Amino acid sequence: MSGRVAGKKALITGAAQGLGAAIARKLAEQGAQVLLTDINEAGASEQAAAINAEYGDGTAFSTRLDVTSEADWQSATEAARDRLGGLSILVNNAGIAPGGSIESVSFETWKQAFAINVDGVFLGCRVALPLLRENQPASIVNISSISAMIAAPALVAYNASKAAVWMLTKSVALQCAKKGWDIRCNSVHPTFVDTDLLENFRLDKSKPREDTLDKLSAQIPLGRIGEPEEVAMGVLYLASDESRYMTGAELKLDGGISAM
Repeated sequence: MSGRVAGKKALITGAAQGLGAAIARKLAEQGAQVLLTDINEAGASEQAAAINAEYGDGTAFSTRLDVTSEADWQSATEAARDRLGGLSILVNNAGIAPGGSIESVSFETWKQAFAINVDGVFLGCRVALPLLRENQPASIVNISSISAMIAAPALVAYNASKAAVWMLTKSVALQCAKKGWDIRCNSVHPTFVDTDLLENFRLDKSKPREDTLDKLSAQIPLGRIGEPEEVAMGVLYLASDESRYMTGAELKLDGGISAM
């Protein structure tokens, strides 16, 4: 199938690299116009240029966005209105994965994890809703994690913040449904994915990265970590009208780890 999100207008956070870049590319491939946002403005611009080179000028745009800033969110949604002509897909992907247990993690790290992972999603949903209402049917996709459901002693801030995203998603979904808006809100819960965030799981940086990948893969029933493209395909489904009857739900892309 092609053109699964043809005519849609999408804003993706954390799109300068990793999952965000893969999601933006997949949505563009399937017919959407995309606005790539990131605190790394140069990286987002580079990714947008690459998408335009492949799919044509005017497919992708970029702008700087610090997801913890309400003023930045206002500017980003205005950019969506000006450059895309509106907004029908919001992908809240920006996030960090700090390590640390309840004893070792600093309060500053805890607050930073919640500011980016949770406040960023809250602000995105809140600020973008008026524009999404103008472009129904619309879809919000929040990138949570399987760590929202499966805890680890050394990921206390990540576990707690991603669990907050999971429940925030459901509350937003119910509010939109209560108002009678055709705006869905769902969350995606990947396990280990081959992006730069995996560096946070490398406890011994003196050993090759492949050693970490092998150890993480051994924990997953399918025997391997995920690829960004595989997560992007899940986001594509939730962003498309194929999922019009799905809201307040979670899509687990975890290689079977949560079934254990």
